[in-house]
Amino acid sequence: MNGDDGATTVLAPLVQQSTPSRIATRVREAIARGDFPPGAQLHEAELARQLGVSRGPLREGLQRLTQEGLLTSIRNRGLFVVDLTPENVRDMYLAREAIERCAAGVLVRSDPADRSAAADALEGAVEAMTESTEAGDSHGVAEADIAFHVLLVELTESERLRRIHQTQAAEARICIHALGSTYENDKVRVREHQAIARALRDGDADLLDELIVKHMADAVSELVGMSEEALAAEDPDTEG
Repeated sequence: MNGDDGATTVLAPLVQQSTPSRIATRVREAIARGDFPPGAQLHEAELARQLGVSRGPLREGLQRLTQEGLLTSIRNRGLFVVDLTPENVRDMYLAREAIERCAAGVLVRSDPADRSAAADALEGAVEAMTESTEAGDSHGVAEADIAFHVLLVELTESERLRRIHQTQAAEARICIHALGSTYENDKVRVREHQAIARALRDGDADLLDELIVKHMADAVSELVGMSEEALAAEDPDTEG
């Protein structure tokens, strides 16, 4: 195509999302919802039937999730949803912490008007968490918790950060739902998220970073403790 000045303009073809990509998205969402719990085996024949696809694109889609770390391939056994072993939990939160500290740093360094708007949005997520806590809706609390962290990254308007965080958000759902819920624990969650939003509003970069690090460390400590208890229950001969 030639422009008025004679220069050649090259337009890239429109690209639709591939079938393997759509499959990866659907299975990732199912894992995030808890349809496939940690350690569950995925059966290709059943997945292909449910999704109405052939084995080729299904395997490619599942391979993407294996590369992301949501699935684990065990030789001669098949594909399994990542299990919440102490090692996996620590690694999940290592990645989450890096991404969310980066996102928070971007937001807290933005101009005051944008920073205030971001704090408003995050406080909206905290309000949803508060309402669910008062209603005794543990599922709602967990979903509001996840929404807060997804929003934290999305507010940066960085497509790359958002894309990288997509897998961490799915893992976060697995972990947060595994933590369970009590009224007292939910009230602590609300206070932690309120403090993060407030530090952002105040433009206190050091406190904001400190709060996110502590928030992640607390979750890791609790999840690792749960995982170690579960492993000990499976193997009574395990010491410690």
